Amino acid sequence: MKLTSYKSQGLASYGLWQDAAIVDLPALYAMQGRAAAPASVLDLIERGQAALEEVRNAITAAAGTFGAAHRDPAALELLPPVTRPPKVFCIGRNYAEHAKEAGFEMSPIPIMFNRYTATLIGHGAQVLFPKVSEQLDWEGELAVVIGKGHRGQIAREAAMDHVFGYTAFNDITVRDYQFRTTQYLAGKNFRTSGPLGPVLVTKDALPDPHGVQIRTRERGRDAERQHLDHAFRHPFIINHLSEFIDLEAGDVIAMGTPAGVGFKRKPPLFLKPGDVVEVEVEGIGILSNPVVADA
Repeated sequence: MKLTSYKSQGLASYGLWQDAAIVDLPALYAMQGRAAAPASVLDLIERGQAALEEVRNAITAAAGTFGAAHRDPAALELLPPVTRPPKVFCIGRNYAEHAKEAGFEMSPIPIMFNRYTATLIGHGAQVLFPKVSEQLDWEGELAVVIGKGHRGQIAREAAMDHVFGYTAFNDITVRDYQFRTTQYLAGKNFRTSGPLGPVLVTKDALPDPHGVQIRTRERGRDAERQHLDHAFRHPFIINHLSEFIDLEAGDVIAMGTPAGVGFKRKPPLFLKPGDVVEVEVEGIGILSNPVVADA
């Protein structure tokens, strides 16, 4: 199942990708005379498995006839699938080859930093090229979305029970701001620097998230296809985060980028206005965003 959030004529809604179209779930529920649909993707996640089964029942009952619930994706403004996640965690240096290309040793424990939800944008939205830097870089990643929250530490063997699904993320980074201090906060939180989407794939549709492949393209050039061979895998990260903070439904965990970022090319290669950067994750799709000058 692939969920997405969007705006249509200024109004926010959400739906399910079916082939090349989107089925608006609140409209479908109303057509079928069901109780009101969850208000958003986050509300759906918070309601748990029963709410997800109700979505499946509504789609099955429609039998491919969606009528007024049909939406043309080309006419919509796509948003991050979870528009306002409670928390966004990013895992740094989670690939040996990426750590090596960046000139760092692998850490014995996960390196983590936070992103603010205000930086998140959807598929097709503009990444603003900052006035204060020329070092705008890309980092294509797989992101985990938490389904079942928990107070206290989550055991590794139970960690995947708390996963709702997966989406693509581009951890757009302003490199000189990232490295001018030991803190990543500024370099990782420029406005419009967090493309997320285009869909949230439920975990049953991606049974082996550690085996998918990722590819990032910039200026039409194809980066090497990468196998997602994380140094710290999802159960380890979920267990580790839950040592010190309670995970909530809708939390996003970006699992780190493979090797192939721009600042370590020879010569370095950075994004410029007019570029389009794409992150393709197997089983999820393509997250594409144009880069424009910040006026």
